[in-house]
This record gives sequence, structure tokens and C-alpha cells, in this order.
Amino acid sequence: MHKASSLSELGFDSGGASSGFFRPVADGCPPATPTSSAAPHRRLTKVSVIGAGNVGMAIAQTILTQNLADEIALVDALPDKLRGEALDLQHAAAFLPRVRIVSGTDAAVTRNSDLVIVTAGARQIPGETRLNLLQRNVALYRKIVPPVAEHSPEALLLVVSNPVDVLTYVAWRLSGFPASRVIGSGTNLDSSRFRFLIAEHLDVNAQDVQAYMVGEHGDSSVAIWSSISVGGMPAFKSLRDSHRNFDEAALEGIRRAVVGGAYEVIGLKGYTSWAIGYSVASLAASLLRDQRRVHPVSVLASGFHGISDGHEVFLSLPARLGRGGILGVAEMDLTEAEAAQLRRSAKTLWENCQLLDL
Repeated sequence: MHKASSLSELGFDSGGASSGFFRPVADGCPPATPTSSAAPHRRLTKVSVIGAGNVGMAIAQTILTQNLADEIALVDALPDKLRGEALDLQHAAAFLPRVRIVSGTDAAVTRNSDLVIVTAGARQIPGETRLNLLQRNVALYRKIVPPVAEHSPEALLLVVSNPVDVLTYVAWRLSGFPASRVIGSGTNLDSSRFRFLIAEHLDVNAQDVQAYMVGEHGDSSVAIWSSISVGGMPAFKSLRDSHRNFDEAALEGIRRAVVGGAYEVIGLKGYTSWAIGYSVASLAASLLRDQRRVHPVSVLASGFHGISDGHEVFLSLPARLGRGGILGVAEMDLTEAEAAQLRRSAKTLWENCQLLDL
């Protein structure tokens, strides 16, 4: 007896099957790079990390140990620190997959990258306004992004520097890349913190929890309570029914705990590194290995959930990631309150972008 192996064999239309669930960003999505089984040699994968600070090195180290690249290029303005970090990784060669590690203070070392991860950014000086910090980071990005785009015109650009949503917009404008190839790390880590809190409360593995933080990676981020599931089963109603104090004030307290998670770590150890390293490595794996996994990342959000088409703003929405970059953005079924919060988050970010000289 013949057994059906796909939904199309059971009578479902297979053409554009994902189009009802995912929608492309404004510029469309380029097709994934085709591969040929007849090619005599496998094409090597190159990842460049701009910024060799705590975050940049945690990302590089995680990508290295997860065997996601054949070559890693490190770029930083401090040559001695950069050389020391590169040597420290190279000295572990006997314990790791064979990966070529190169470094330099010039963007030329990033030539022909498949993925460029930007972690470099100015730190806020005591008493400095957020706008002044933004302007200093824009000046830094003017030096970083155009040379990177010139040396790797087909690369995917992944922005990690904060404020990540505004700087992803800046990188998009400065690179000239289509929006589908410019991605911010966004709320991927915030969502992991959210999932961790729920998993700890329910005593389950965080990988069995689906829960998203969307919008700004910052104070106006939105917790999507309505879509929380555990093991594929809707969980929010059960949580509310079993907890008398699961009211709006409690939900806001949990959201604020997620938003403040990074500040707590920084207050205790001085910086964040390991969680963002794993978070960005998970994005790199989905992109480079064409995994089509869904991550809440910063994307060009114009036209989604009532966000004005005239507002060119990047914020986090669940997006399908693959070798072509952003392959589609999930059409979330938000409550009106959640949608309103998301639009407010977008307005805040758009107003910040309008203050920049781009």
C-alpha cells in the first residue's frame, strides 16, 4: 500500500505553500544561492566579526565551536588586543574543527564574507544623551559599513550593536543592501529570556516553550502573551486560570524583568557576553545553513500590523531565516492591545531614525 509522504500527495496545493503564513519584507527576498552537486569542491563559508570586545569574541568563539564557518575574520581598531584574541583562538586549533582565523584593523580582511556581524559601537559616556550616543554610533557606522559592503557585496549583514533597531536601519541605509539581507539581532535574546522564565516556572525545558518578545529591543518591547505555547499546546489561558495574581500588573512585571535582564547581568559582571554569543550563533546557523527557522529579529517592518508604509523602521518580528536572509515575516495573530503596543514601539523607533543625518 502506497503511503503519502507529503501534504501535496494528500491533495493539498503545493505551490507557494508558505505564502499564507509568511510575507516578504518590502524589497522582496532574493532566492537562496543554488548549490551544484557536480561542483568539485565545497565552497568555503566565511564569517566576519566587526568588534573584538566581550560580545564580539563570545560570538566568534561560539561560531567557532559550533563549526559554522571555514574562515573567521576579526576586525577591531585596537591592533594589540585584536592580535591577542586571534592568537588565543588559534592556539586552541588542536581541540576544534579546522577553521582559518584571520584578523586586521582594515575592512579588507572581511573580503568575500558570507556573513558580516557588526558588534562595534560607542559606549555611553556618563551624562551623555541617547541621541548623542546614536550620533556617535552613526559616525562609526559610516566608517564601518560602506567598506564592508564594498568588500562583500553579496554578504548578509547582521547588526548586534545597540541600540540595535536604529543601527540596523543605519546599516541598511549605508550599505545599499536590500532589506532582506540586513538583519538586527533584535529580540532573539529577549525571547530566550522570556522562554527561560516561563520554563523555570513550569519546570519544563525552555526549548519546549514558544514565546516571543517583539518590537524594540529596549524599553518599549512587547511580550506576546496570546501566542505562548508549551509543547505545542496553548498555555496562556492555563496560566491565567491557575494563578489568581496573573493579572495585567503581573504580566507587566514579567515583561519588565525580561527587558531588565541584561542590566542585571551588567550590574553583576560588568557586561553581557555568553547569552548573546549563543543567540547570534543560532541566527548564523539558520542563515548560513539555510535552516528556515523562525527567529524574532529586527526587520524592515513597514506595512506589518498597521505600521505605516511611510515609516521605514526596523523592529523585531518573527521571521523565517535562510541563506537568502529574511525569507518571510510571520503574520502574527495579535490582540488589538498587542498590535497597539507594537505600533507605539514602531513610532518611538521611527522618531529616533528621523533625528539622524542619513
